Amino acid sequence: MKLISSPREMQREALRLKRGGKKIALVPTMGALHEGHLSLVRLARRRTDVVVMSIYVNPTQFGPKEDFQRYPRPWKEDCRLAREAGVTHLFAPRELYAADASTWVEETTFSQGRCGAFRPGHFRGVTTVVMILFQLVQPDWAVFGQKDAQQCDVIERMIRDLHLPIKMLRAPIVRNRQGLALSSRNRYLSPEGLKTALKLSESLKRAAARGGERGRSCCGI
Repeated sequence: MKLISSPREMQREALRLKRGGKKIALVPTMGALHEGHLSLVRLARRRTDVVVMSIYVNPTQFGPKEDFQRYPRPWKEDCRLAREAGVTHLFAPRELYAADASTWVEETTFSQGRCGAFRPGHFRGVTTVVMILFQLVQPDWAVFGQKDAQQCDVIERMIRDLHLPIKMLRAPIVRNRQGLALSSRNRYLSPEGLKTALKLSESLKRAAARGGERGRSCCGI
């Protein structure tokens, strides 16, 4: 596994691989890897020659009172898991934004409502960082988990509207034995919190079965 931290080096490597006829898949993450992330890598490996996983805790998608500073960053464990899963290139930049960055990418339909209504600016941060990653990694495929369903909708619309030469793959949700979707933030939950999350998940499933929006959770529960 090749470790790259420089954005320019990542772009040069990607262009070199493309010139050599290699197909590239991008698996964007914020680290704190779990089986859900690793399932994305396995899916990518079946379709491409090169699997680039990015690890970058993106500050622009966190609100002022959210958990950017305490977001889990188990670097050594992430490297081990990525290597064992078959990642060929691990792109872990220290920074992706210029100090005076003033250019943004924004989707204005799917990013409204649902999570977007409660996290203003969140999806603008998501689309901007994903576009930056697309420019640096030059992927043929981008692999995202269905756990973040609204994020998938937003990225698919961005790819379509901007005519990006990228195919997007949605990977199925991976759940633990109790049925809760795997999530990096679930590490925060106490045993009591896990029980509450499971009850909420069960309630949403019952509501969906009664005619709600089937299987579409933007919060990964």
